Amino acid sequence: MEKTKTIPGVPKGIDWEVKDRVYYLTTAETPLVWTLPSKHTRRKPLLWFDKDKNYQRELRYATNQPSPIRDEQEGSSTLGHIIFRNGALSVPARRQSLQKLLSIYHPLNGVMYKEHDEVEIAGNDLEYMELEIEALKIAKDLDIEFAEGILRVEQGSKVSKMTSKEIKRDLLIFARKNPALFINLVQDENVQLRNFGIKATEAGLIKLSSDNRTFSWASNGRKLMNVPFDEHPYSALAAWFQTDEGLEVFNNLEKRLK
Repeated sequence: MEKTKTIPGVPKGIDWEVKDRVYYLTTAETPLVWTLPSKHTRRKPLLWFDKDKNYQRELRYATNQPSPIRDEQEGSSTLGHIIFRNGALSVPARRQSLQKLLSIYHPLNGVMYKEHDEVEIAGNDLEYMELEIEALKIAKDLDIEFAEGILRVEQGSKVSKMTSKEIKRDLLIFARKNPALFINLVQDENVQLRNFGIKATEAGLIKLSSDNRTFSWASNGRKLMNVPFDEHPYSALAAWFQTDEGLEVFNNLEKRLK
């Protein structure tokens, strides 16, 4: 591979490497065939602002020109189309004008498509793997009650019927599949308070009204708190446990659940 700092059609300050390149669509859907604008028109402007010259310069893909900037093209030009097939476009090193247009100038770069970057991909993969390792280490050392609270966010009430080995197994699977979410949940104290509230309800110590609006003592029906509108009842209960009144109830429930 050849590297040079002074290539026609490349702005100052950009190190340009002559090599094969691959581009891929970043849109939610991947059409079988997608055509990228390849020349400037009034309906579809294709311009690049040159900071050195302080004006917009017209772009167009000409297969027989070294630069995609129109005023740098000399003689007759053979215009070409830019077509992505199955969401990707491979551009060999010999098609320098197209590579420069796609990698440096095109306004849809980073919006509709990106260049395949092995270094960036390797960095992202390494970052994810390190996060996964960290999450698995945390999951391995969590006590069973903490693990239950984390897993309940993912699996709901079925956690109550799981054995401790099943909880630890599913917790490790959760940490491996979604390490970022897992670590966020471990650091969120409300997750454990919410799990505590669910366990107190399942144990018959407190009860939630059928309309999910009120928590009360199960023994005498005395109201503990009202659930604010549009809030999840157990999230609201977790927040209430952190108030002076709620802390007294929490301590009472904690003794009964032991």
